[in-house]
Amino acid sequence: MRNPGTIDVALDEMLVNLAAIVLRLSRPDVTRTPDARRALAQSVHQYAACAARSSDPRVHELKMQLEETLRPNLRIVSSDGVEMS
Repeated sequence: MRNPGTIDVALDEMLVNLAAIVLRLSRPDVTRTPDARRALAQSVHQYAACAARSSDPRVHELKMQLEETLRPNLRIVSSDGVEMS
């Protein structure tokens, strides 16, 4: 693997596979505790740092999906106290 292009492609594939793992771990039933949420945030930030140097659009799409997992779920509650989705 002395060709830089080959190395870049291999790294992009590894990033795609890593994102899939982190996405599976980001499910709410897995990240219930504050420690699990902090670990998820750290993983997403580390992934984003690596993804910043990639030219693969899949890597950037997965980065956006991972960052979305860190956003809090918002609930809308009507004035009569009924929760809406």
